Amino acid sequence: MSGLTSDYDYPLPESLIASRPLPHREDSRMMVINRATGKIGHHTFKELPNFLQPDDLLVLNNSRVRHARVFANEGTIELLFLEQRDPLRWLCMVRPGRKMRIGATCRIGDVTARVIGIEEPGGERVIEFDKPVDFDRAGHVPIPPYMHREADADDDIRYQTVYANPTGSVAAPTAGLHFTPEILASIPHVFLTLHVGIGTFRPIMTDRLEDHALHKEKYEISPESAEKLNTAHRLIAVGTTSVRTLESQPSGDIHAGNGATDIFIRPGFSFQRIGGMLTNFHLPKSSLLVLVCTFGGHDLLLEAYHEAVREKYRFYSYGDCMLIF
Repeated sequence: MSGLTSDYDYPLPESLIASRPLPHREDSRMMVINRATGKIGHHTFKELPNFLQPDDLLVLNNSRVRHARVFANEGTIELLFLEQRDPLRWLCMVRPGRKMRIGATCRIGDVTARVIGIEEPGGERVIEFDKPVDFDRAGHVPIPPYMHREADADDDIRYQTVYANPTGSVAAPTAGLHFTPEILASIPHVFLTLHVGIGTFRPIMTDRLEDHALHKEKYEISPESAEKLNTAHRLIAVGTTSVRTLESQPSGDIHAGNGATDIFIRPGFSFQRIGGMLTNFHLPKSSLLVLVCTFGGHDLLLEAYHEAVREKYRFYSYGDCMLIF
């Protein structure tokens, strides 16, 4: 059990980072990891139903990605809308920050934005707008920077799950990107909602995991979902966001309602809710990689990552996936 950030690193050739999705969602490869035997197998995502028991329940995050990346009219100021504080106030990442100090303004279409605060340690800006921003008109899908390209019309479709519903995330719950309506219809499943914030994807900058903190992310579980979750034999979480929502629940029955979680799952954590996990391949030294290593076992998961590199799996948001059970 390691509490050092340096123990969650691995070498990754840039050529294995997927900058575009495959033509068909379901064509991704799927590594299958058996925690009990330590066996690592190589399959395709379309084989997922073969590894599930009849009374398993998939748990999927149905949050929709907001067109949260917005450029001011002058074209030199970029805003990433992270969190709505009230109807006309947002927490935003801004580049370049030197142009948007307290009191500075910019225009987005016919909307005026003014910086009224700066939050540390990240330097995010609290910005007040004189009217609501039309994200569908002014914004772009915030694909991750490691794709080294601008978002296009294809990303509007492919950087959303086919079941995305309530809008509120700044990054896609990417493990769900592999599903088609047909595959989903063949497997018992339930939805919850966790709006993904930028904090989940930030690298860990501390030497020790215990010194790293995650931002809170809001979630919602419907009464219908709570009932199914409480009666399921085994929960298979699709994505780390589903894992964090489920494992944030107090002991006893899962209750419907709204909440927020800043849970950082790291060595020593005892999983109470999930029996399996479908997840994509995550960045080195990230809280997401720490989470999957905590569930699957540090040495086994790092071995699997090294094997994925040797076998030329596709990594990150538009990449392949792994099933851990």
